[in-house]
This record gives sequence, C-alpha cells and structure tokens, in this order.
Amino acid sequence: MSYRAVFFDAGETLVHPHPSFLELFQSILEREGHRVELNTLIGGLSVVSDRFAMMAKTGQIWSNSAERSRVFWLGVYGDLLERVGVRDTDGLADVLYRAFTDLDNYRLFPDVERTLEKLQTAGLRLGLVSNFEQWLDLLLERLGVTAYFETRVISGVEGIEKPDERIFRLALDRTGMQADDSVYVGDNPVFDTQPAEAIGMLGVLLDRRGRYPEHAGIRIATLDELPAAIGLQG
Repeated sequence: MSYRAVFFDAGETLVHPHPSFLELFQSILEREGHRVELNTLIGGLSVVSDRFAMMAKTGQIWSNSAERSRVFWLGVYGDLLERVGVRDTDGLADVLYRAFTDLDNYRLFPDVERTLEKLQTAGLRLGLVSNFEQWLDLLLERLGVTAYFETRVISGVEGIEKPDERIFRLALDRTGMQADDSVYVGDNPVFDTQPAEAIGMLGVLLDRRGRYPEHAGIRIATLDELPAAIGLQG
C-alpha cells in the first residue's frame, strides 16, 4: 500500500536529552555531590514509565500548563531519586526540572533530518503528534526542523494526551488525511502504535534500545529503516 502521510512522536523518537536522559540525570547528580552508577539508574527507570501510565489510566493531563508539568516532573524525579537511594535535599528535584526544561540540553537523533528529507522528497506529508509541553515548538525551531512538519499537534497546547485517540484524529483532520493513508512512528507501544493502529493508521515502533523484541507489529531500530518499512522505494 502507498501511504500519503507520516506522523511522528517527538521525545525519544526525534529529540532526546543530551547525551541521554540517564546520562544527563547522572551528571546533574554528580555535580550536586551524589555519585550514582548508571546501572543503578537504569534499574530505577521503570518509575518514569509507571508515572506516565498512572496519569493516563486516571485521565490526568500533565502537559497543558507550566505548573502541572512542574508538579508531574517533580514527582517523576522524586520517585527516581528515592528508587536509587538519593535524598531529595536542597531542591534537587527542582534542579533536575530546570535542566530538563533547558532547550540547550536537547538534540536531534542523528538519523532524523536525513529521514525527514527523504520522506518529504518522496512527496509524503509530515506531521507530529506528541505528549509534550508547549515549548516543544521552540525546541523544534531551535533544532531547525519545524519546516518539515505542516501539522504539529502538541498535548501541552491541545489539552489532549496520548493514548487518547482524539489527538491522532485531530492531526489527521488538520492534515486532511485518512487514517488508512497514514503512518504513525513512535517509541512506545501503549502511547504510540496501539492507539494509532486502533483508528486505522499504520503503527511503526521505533525501538532504538531494543526494549520490545516481542513486538508483533512493524519494529525498526533506527529511522533510517523507516522508508523501506513503509514501502518507499529507493
């Protein structure tokens, strides 16, 4: 089948904290006088996904105001600090929050621009659907990729968060696309590929770190694999 549009998640799909979430977290802890091994942080990382899952299950929106975002992320960082045995003293969670909302601490993955260029050159329309604060627009502009996305549906602006299917439908409506003409690419099955597939889009799981080897649908390790995965020739 020939697709006409490709929509992307943002965090950990297109953009990431530099050099990574855990490495930035670790470097901030070390700067603040707390030495924590990377493997210890990896072991505690499930508290982050647990927080996201809890918010989605209870229907709580965290991204549509600065204060809600701050409260949410302070809870995430507090949970992770507790899990790895670091006491949240002297406003450590706040220090982390400031670092992770600093645009200078984000980068594009190296495969992003060449893949977007290839898709756009092939005539595909590109969009973005992301659970992110409204400052994502500023970040995309800073990173030089805003012009690729004719439609950007950001939860912090719209007040709807994935996995709510309405956020995907909103992107389709604004682009004038049908679900079965469209692809959605993201890094999480529950928040990305499953709800997109539920409304008829083709879901592509971008599994950069090999977290979902048993995924039953289309699964790629880098965005360089995306054009072939959706049947784009050449």
